Amino acid sequence: MTKKALLALMIAVLLPLLCYLVLQVASDEAVVMPRKFLLDSVITTIKDGKQKQDSIWHKTSDIKLINQLGDTVNLYSKQGKIIVLDFFFTSCRSICPSLTHNMVKLQQSFIKGGDVRNKIDTSIVQFVSMSIDPERDSVPVIKNYADRFNVNPDNYWMLTGNRDSIYRFAFEELKVDKFSTEPINPDFVHTSRFVLIDRDMIVRGYYDGLDRDSTSLKQLARDIGLLMLEKDKKQPSALFTEIISLKWLWLIIVILVIIFALYLSARRKING
Repeated sequence: MTKKALLALMIAVLLPLLCYLVLQVASDEAVVMPRKFLLDSVITTIKDGKQKQDSIWHKTSDIKLINQLGDTVNLYSKQGKIIVLDFFFTSCRSICPSLTHNMVKLQQSFIKGGDVRNKIDTSIVQFVSMSIDPERDSVPVIKNYADRFNVNPDNYWMLTGNRDSIYRFAFEELKVDKFSTEPINPDFVHTSRFVLIDRDMIVRGYYDGLDRDSTSLKQLARDIGLLMLEKDKKQPSALFTEIISLKWLWLIIVILVIIFALYLSARRKING
């Protein structure tokens, strides 16, 4: 076998394998991420004679409240957490018990694992329920309510505090009135929405917390997993490290074995 024939054979073997590798990685990357909500503005800049538009998404402001353990906490005091948030009140006899049950169910699903994308350290996700009747929902009251639903306080806060702050946060920061299927009274934030907030404090989704179609909680869990995989634009691309990760190691070994076998075969024919 001549050197040219050997080179052609190696290309014929390697090219399909490399194409498969690239397409597989690309398919892993081509995931539809949860979209961003609440656009503040669009900035137009000109660089190298080309016009570029950048969207400025609303970053929700922090809020200080009291959790079921009596601790004063800031919503964003724990940096780098994804937040799932809803609104409730303990004397509610309609949707609130179902919302709390589903929030606890979602929290437990992350503890148990489940789908590969959802096997995430629970310290990364913070579940939050804010009382919309804080005058009656004192710390002992929300503590009893939390205990009734077996709420794990490690990463699920049930919060009470200043009513004006809570309502301002609901309407001005989360805009729940615009993304709820039911009409919301400005004097009473009674909504079935679960709100997903990413690590940059940007709203990434509104979901049916009652899970009436049996798909909403699954979609929310999937979107949490996707946000965990979302790359920081300030960090270098991880494409190369993904290509050479362990899941591709077997394929690389096969390629090397084929090349070595072809090399030995060619050497024997040349020497023979």
